[in-house]
Amino acid sequence: MPDASPLSRLDLNLLVSLDALLTERSVTRAAERLHLSQPALSASLSRLRLHFNDPILARRGNAYELTPLALRLIEHTSTTLESARRVFESQATWAPTESVREFSIYGSDYGFVTIGKVVSELAAERAPGVRFRFMLHNPTIVEDASNRLRAVDGMVIPHGHLTDLPFADLWHDSWTAIVADANEQVGDVLTMTDMDSSPWVMTFQSRSAYTSAARQVQQLGVEPTIAVVVESFLSMPHFIAGTNRIGLIQSALAPLVLRSGGVRAVALPFEATPLVNALWWHPAHSSDPEHTWMRALFLEAGRIVEQGAHHGE
Repeated sequence: MPDASPLSRLDLNLLVSLDALLTERSVTRAAERLHLSQPALSASLSRLRLHFNDPILARRGNAYELTPLALRLIEHTSTTLESARRVFESQATWAPTESVREFSIYGSDYGFVTIGKVVSELAAERAPGVRFRFMLHNPTIVEDASNRLRAVDGMVIPHGHLTDLPFADLWHDSWTAIVADANEQVGDVLTMTDMDSSPWVMTFQSRSAYTSAARQVQQLGVEPTIAVVVESFLSMPHFIAGTNRIGLIQSALAPLVLRSGGVRAVALPFEATPLVNALWWHPAHSSDPEHTWMRALFLEAGRIVEQGAHHGE
């Protein structure tokens, strides 16, 4: 009879121990985190070392450092542990009013203060025990979305960044520019000369993280002089007020940004391609009744955000 697979011989508790050891980089601290005795966790570390044929933690002076293999395991371990947790939290029947599930969503601050805010309000009315965790994405997360979305419930991001994943369109938005109140070089409408001669505050400048409007600026033959790159839309006015810089902001954020003071909105000299904001998720979640309920909540919130945008709210 053939030997059982290595996976069948592993104890899931070893994954929990591995995650704590990789996070704490100390047997003592990892044991405290898991409420275990130090000898018990040391025994787990011995089993992990035997399995991987690697020390995992290597002593350097009075401290421990992760081995190269351990550094590679960090991301996989946390993702796998989260996936395992979701497996054992699954229920044959699910009632939103009785649930205490936490839904985790990647996105930008723009997504959080628009649709995230509405989703949380709707959930509070219908499923008071349900909790949302909104986490800021970054270029690395976006580039690895197909793997990252296995361990979280979704990502709110406009079309143009992700492919080959299920999605639901939520709401549309447009672009406007902001400049300092005291910027007398720019009138009520930007000109091509303004865009070419002024320094810019840009958001998310990388291969996978960018704004469609910024790409259009380049396609029009303007290579912006970038003074600041910031991975936050709401912080942009603080980098523009009192300067001659230009920034691009979603129209739905404009009222919030203008309330911070020191900046004003100006029209663009071209018709920017509208944003189509969507919720993306991993196919493994598609049949999950809890996830289906969450997606319906986002779709309803998207309609509310869209209506508010049309009324200038």
